[in-house]
Amino acid sequence: MAIATTGPLAGTEALTEAGIVRKVAWRLMPLIMICYLFAFFDRINISFAKFQLQSDLGFSNVAYGLGASMFVVGYVIFEVPSNLALYRVGARRWIARIMISWGIATTLMIFIRTEWHFYVLRFLIGAMEAGFAPGILYYLTLWFPASFRGRITSFMFVASAFAGIVGAPVAGLILGGLNGVAGLAGWQWLFLAGGLPCLILGALVLTRLDDRIDDARWLSAEEKDLLSSRIAHHNRDIGDHSLWGAIRQPGFLLIALVYFLLQVGSYGLNFWGPDLIKTASGGAAASVGFLTAIPYICGAISMIVIGRLSDASGERPKFVAGLAVAAAIGFFLAGLFDREIVPLMIALALLGSGIVASIPTFWTLPAKLVTGVGAAGGIALINTLGQFGGIVSPVMVGWVKDLTGSTTPALYGIGCLCLVAAGLLLFAMPESLRRNDRSV
Repeated sequence: MAIATTGPLAGTEALTEAGIVRKVAWRLMPLIMICYLFAFFDRINISFAKFQLQSDLGFSNVAYGLGASMFVVGYVIFEVPSNLALYRVGARRWIARIMISWGIATTLMIFIRTEWHFYVLRFLIGAMEAGFAPGILYYLTLWFPASFRGRITSFMFVASAFAGIVGAPVAGLILGGLNGVAGLAGWQWLFLAGGLPCLILGALVLTRLDDRIDDARWLSAEEKDLLSSRIAHHNRDIGDHSLWGAIRQPGFLLIALVYFLLQVGSYGLNFWGPDLIKTASGGAAASVGFLTAIPYICGAISMIVIGRLSDASGERPKFVAGLAVAAAIGFFLAGLFDREIVPLMIALALLGSGIVASIPTFWTLPAKLVTGVGAAGGIALINTLGQFGGIVSPVMVGWVKDLTGSTTPALYGIGCLCLVAAGLLLFAMPESLRRNDRSV
C-alpha cells in the first residue's frame, strides 16, 4: 500500500496529500481487495469445477461454455441499473446487498442436476453480482485523485490475480480432498467455499465503508478538505454528465470496444487456461490448480509494476496497448505449443502478464471522460459492453474445440483481437483520452 508522491504539489503539501491517500488506501483497500478476490473467484471457480462437473452431470463442452456464459448474460442485463442504484442508494448499502445475494446464489449451485439448472443458476449469480466491479471502480474515483489511480486500481485488481494464485491451488485441493465428504462432490464443496464467505464480507462492508469523503469520521476536517480539493482539481475540465451525455463523449464507445476485446482475452485465459494445462500435462486436479496459478502470479507482478510506471508517466493508453500486445503473443505461443507443457506454461505466463495487468490500467481511462452519475452509469455501461467478451470467448473456444478437437484456432483468433485492441489504443484515441494525467 506504499503510495509514492506524484503530481504538481511539492514540499509539505505534497507529503500531506500522499499521506492522506495512504491513510485512505489502508482504510478502504484491504476489504475491497478481499471482496474483489471472492468476486473474481466466483467467476473462475466454474473453470476449476469443469472436469468433475462435466463427468458427474454429463455436460458437453458446448453446454459447459453456454452455462459459463450465462453468468455474463445476467451480469450484462442488470449491470447499468445496478450501478445507477448504487449512485442513488450509496455504495456501502448497495455493495453489501450485492455480496450477500451473490453469495446465496453461488451456494445454491450445489443443487444443480440438469443443464437447465446450470443455466438458470449461472444467470442468477451474474444478475446478483451485476454492478459490483464498476461500482467499486466508480467508488474509487470518489476517494482518490487521478494521479494515484493507476496504483490504487492495480491494488484492487491484484485481488483478481490472487484469486488465481490462491484460488487455483485451493480449488484443486478441495476438488481432490473433499470429493465425497458428507455426500457432496468436490465441485459442490468448491461452490460452498466461494459463496458462504461472501455473506460475512457483505456484513463487513456495511460497517467499514463510507459513501463519501465527508462521511469519513476517521479523517480530519483538514484531510477531507485537501483530498476533496485535489479530486476536484483533476476533474475540473470534465464536468458532470448524464448517462446519455457520457455515451456522447468522444471516445466513450471506442474504449468500450477496446474493453470488449480485452475481455475476450481475459475470459479465454480464465475459462480455458486450466483445460489447456490439463490436456498438455495430464496431471491431477491439484497439480493443474498449482500450475494454473502461474499466469496469475505473473499478472499480479505485472499489475504492480505497470500501475507504478503508468502513474509516473501518465501515458495510460500506451501502457494498455503494450500489455495487449504481450497478451497476443502469449495466445499465439499457447496455440503453437498447446500439447507441450513447458513452453505452454511460458506462453501462459506471458499471457497472464499482459491480459491480467491490462484490465486495471484500462480502468484509469473512463474517469478522463465523465464524473458524477455519468461516471456511475458510464463505467457500468463500458463494463457491460465489455462483458459481452465473456459470452463470446467461452462459447467460441468450446465450439472450436468440439468441432476440431483443438483450441489452437480459437487461441490464434483471440490473439488477433488483442492486436486490434492495441491498434485502437495507439492510433484511434481522442485527445481527451490521450491527455497525460501528470499535466493536470
